[in-house]
Amino acid sequence: MAKPDEKYMEERIEKFLTSQEIKPLTGSEGNVAAEPQTHYGSPQTEYRSLPNSMYNAKLALVPEEIAAFVSSTQPKQWNLLVKRCGTEEKAMMTLAERVSREIDQHGIIKVLREIEVSTMEGPRFTMMYPRPVNDKTPEHLILYSLNRLGVMRQIHYSLKDPLLSIDMGIFLNGLPIMTLELKNELTGQCHHNAVKQYMMDRDVKGEKLLEFKRCLVHFAVGTEQVFMTTKLDGVKTYFMPYNKTFANIGVESDGYRTDYLWKDVLRRDSVIDLVTHNVNLHTEKKKVYDKKTGQLKEEESTALIFPRWHQRRAVKKLLNDITERGAGHNYLIQHSAGSGKSHTITWLAYCLSSLHQHYTDEKALFDSVIVVNDRVALDTQMQRNFKQFEQTSGEVCYIDDKCTSQDLKTAIEKRRRIIVTTLQKFPVIAEDIKKYKDRKFAVIIDEAHSSQSGQSARQMRKALSFEEAEAADEAAAAAEGDEVEKLAQRIEADLASTGLHRNISFFAFTATPKPKTIEIFCEREYGTKEPFDLYSMEDAINEGFILNPLENVMSFKRYYKLMRNNDVPDNEHDRKKTMALLGSYVDIHPTAIERKSRIMVEHFASQTAKEIDGEARAMLVTRSRLHAVRYKQEFDRIMQEMRLPYKALVAFSGTVKDGDIEYTEQSMNSLPGKTSIPDALKLPQYRMLIVANKYQTGFDEPLMHTMFVDKKLGGTSTVQTLSRLNRRCGKKKTSTMVLDFVNDPDDLREDFMRFYGKNYMPEEKETDADSLLQLKSKILYDDNYSGIITSTDLDDFAAVRWGDNWEDEKEKVYPILDRVVDRAKQLSRDPKDLYLEFRKDCQSYKSLFNLLSQIKRFYDPELLKLYEFISLLVMKLRIENAQMTEAEKREIFDGTMLDSYKVKFDGIKKIALEHNDSEEQGMGAGRVTAQPQEDNEYLSVIIKTLNDTFGVDLTEEDKVDLQRLRNRLTSNEELLEFFNPDNSRDNIRERFNEEVDNELLEFINSKLELYNKLTEDRVNTLFKQLWFNELYDARVRGIR
Repeated sequence: MAKPDEKYMEERIEKFLTSQEIKPLTGSEGNVAAEPQTHYGSPQTEYRSLPNSMYNAKLALVPEEIAAFVSSTQPKQWNLLVKRCGTEEKAMMTLAERVSREIDQHGIIKVLREIEVSTMEGPRFTMMYPRPVNDKTPEHLILYSLNRLGVMRQIHYSLKDPLLSIDMGIFLNGLPIMTLELKNELTGQCHHNAVKQYMMDRDVKGEKLLEFKRCLVHFAVGTEQVFMTTKLDGVKTYFMPYNKTFANIGVESDGYRTDYLWKDVLRRDSVIDLVTHNVNLHTEKKKVYDKKTGQLKEEESTALIFPRWHQRRAVKKLLNDITERGAGHNYLIQHSAGSGKSHTITWLAYCLSSLHQHYTDEKALFDSVIVVNDRVALDTQMQRNFKQFEQTSGEVCYIDDKCTSQDLKTAIEKRRRIIVTTLQKFPVIAEDIKKYKDRKFAVIIDEAHSSQSGQSARQMRKALSFEEAEAADEAAAAAEGDEVEKLAQRIEADLASTGLHRNISFFAFTATPKPKTIEIFCEREYGTKEPFDLYSMEDAINEGFILNPLENVMSFKRYYKLMRNNDVPDNEHDRKKTMALLGSYVDIHPTAIERKSRIMVEHFASQTAKEIDGEARAMLVTRSRLHAVRYKQEFDRIMQEMRLPYKALVAFSGTVKDGDIEYTEQSMNSLPGKTSIPDALKLPQYRMLIVANKYQTGFDEPLMHTMFVDKKLGGTSTVQTLSRLNRRCGKKKTSTMVLDFVNDPDDLREDFMRFYGKNYMPEEKETDADSLLQLKSKILYDDNYSGIITSTDLDDFAAVRWGDNWEDEKEKVYPILDRVVDRAKQLSRDPKDLYLEFRKDCQSYKSLFNLLSQIKRFYDPELLKLYEFISLLVMKLRIENAQMTEAEKREIFDGTMLDSYKVKFDGIKKIALEHNDSEEQGMGAGRVTAQPQEDNEYLSVIIKTLNDTFGVDLTEEDKVDLQRLRNRLTSNEELLEFFNPDNSRDNIRERFNEEVDNELLEFINSKLELYNKLTEDRVNTLFKQLWFNELYDARVRGIR
């Protein structure tokens, strides 16, 4: 029995593609308009089978197909060319040669999409006709139907060796756009063999078909997996997976597991849409270090972007759903770092801007597509993406930090097709654009987990809602009525902005969706809210697009002992505040900064500096700006002491005052000219970056290998901070390292596991709208709060807030707020702090309303009145907690001394992340507990508590024995003679370690407990390293 080999696979693909009949084009996802029947009367199919004898290897195209296309679509031009050339054969070759030269010069994507190919004889030709967006231009339908797709087997592409061939090629109007190498597992080969064949046996030099920008994509196709590349470059070729799932595990098919490639991607409409909308040349400029000049230089690279499977899937699914259901729905796209999210957003925006819901519609479904970023300064990468995909000049309007909200208003008024802006500009225009109630908007939100938490998000919905515009019209019509009716109508207009809106579709992108993100943007299906499309962190790591930042986590624990200064009175202080104050005192103490700095610098010099071919960088994340300043100073001192050839940079906002000296990042870094910190980090003299609340998100430096952490992390901040390590750097970066002084490795793993797979919310875990009514009832009618906020207060507030002159009379709300605050201050503070509980209940109401108003429509005006009032009230309900005075702090510091401080190596963990989907839970009314009362304790007792918790684990006797061991080593003349420049550092270290191990053996019988401490997992390595470095610096490098 003959096995189904590669030849059989070729036949099956060819048979499928050439047997699919073209069907009438009916909508955005329909098939295509029927082509005219051929001269032989058979129905036209999506593909033609092209004999490989038609391929012209010199020109890398099929001249006969080009001639057939232009003669049917542009007959006048073709006939003129034939007339001037003399024969059809000469005209065909003349045009084919011109097309080939244009591809040489501009690339195939421009020839197909933008350029009219000119000939010396005069005629000019278009090489492809895109699919029309509707049926209003029949001539375009006919031209689209005349595009010719062909499939060719065994393309003999080489002039150097005519026997060389590629298994299959896809041609559009005679131009090659895709190649496929096929392998079959049943013959002992798979996609890896196809990849190897492309890399090792397909020499690009001198072979037109294989040149960059000649073909859109090259597929390595097995029966189990598909890989692709857009640029063949020998052994340096980068192939990426083009699979439906990781390794296509679980993919079902009635034949080959990879048949989705030809049954979906290679279909006629799909291919032409890819050429029209998706595939694009992307030029990137970045600064790199030039070893010859010792300076940074700008390097430009061009890549051909072809959508990965999940990118195409997400956009296609969204367009299909909108076509079926129309505007007014929400979508959450959970795509991980490394997913190419910026490109997906760009493709989606362009597709939405021209989408017609029905093929018979006169106009596009959406009047404007608004792309929203939550950063105050518009994301430069996003702007760059849109500009490079822009095919029509002026198609995209950028409202960046140089523009005003008025510019955004104008762009919306003028129906600009795509508007790229920031969330912060919406509140200002909310009232101005209500009049455009007949318009529909598509709003794409980047980093949605941080974009939907506050008033700006509500104002964006309010600004674009036509329900509110209609209600506003009704309010205006009632303006002649009495004041009560007028207020009611205006409140109703604002209520109309709550909930979902028939004219707004939201598309939210995030890698780390919070519960509120899921509630707002996921529409329930089968009892659960979950992302509309998912490409998880697990997918990105498994497919090799990003690294696991937790692959190696080295953790340390601090131990310290405080002493009472008996010269200072032992007074009582608040226990909790004092413990926190002394904890900060210890962590910012010069001893603590020095110990941790030395560990980090030593680790970098001995380990990190060797990674990524000796180019690796590290980042230190600190807990405050003052910590960053102190660490920068200590790093500089230690690196100078060690005579290291590089420095550290520091990044923090504003000015930090330490003692009488003020510091800025500019003064501490002393960078020349306008050199930015990210650019400076590319220079070899800067290898480490110390940060305080900067560069922990949105900063992608592929050379970043090690993260030093001296700050408490948690939740999304863990993922966002440590993900600065996950970017690949070609094949040079194969690992990452986290060295953490604060966080438990298990906690880091738990935070990552939460966002490793899919985040979803069952219906029973969603926020109960009744929680809002419960809170309203409690705030207004609870026995403890009775009379604090009255109906008179709310009515008086509403008369101002929704009155005729709100903009000019805002100060009139202050007396109303003040009298409520005065009543709240009368609440009992003991034994339960009712004032604090009231304030937290008000905050909870505000948060709940913010969330629920974006999910459901409210009709009760009292809910909105209370929300607007409370939003202002909580700003005045200050927590009047007695803070420690500077004198009390000074007394505590004067009464405390740091006796000893130790940082102990706690081990290294290789943290594997396992498949996990996370169930999220919505908000609830809850019951806020009152703040604990002050717990006063004598300073001496507080110090004892801290020592019990963080005490140094070496006994006094242990310290004496350890010092004796050290003395014996430093007096070993034979060992010391080995420390000389003639011996390599590694040889000296090996000899030193042998002597230490011999000395430790003396403790087995007499000091077994100490022996166990010093030989604990990796501790032995650490203290050997510290002692060795100190002795080596003194004896060999001359550093004391």
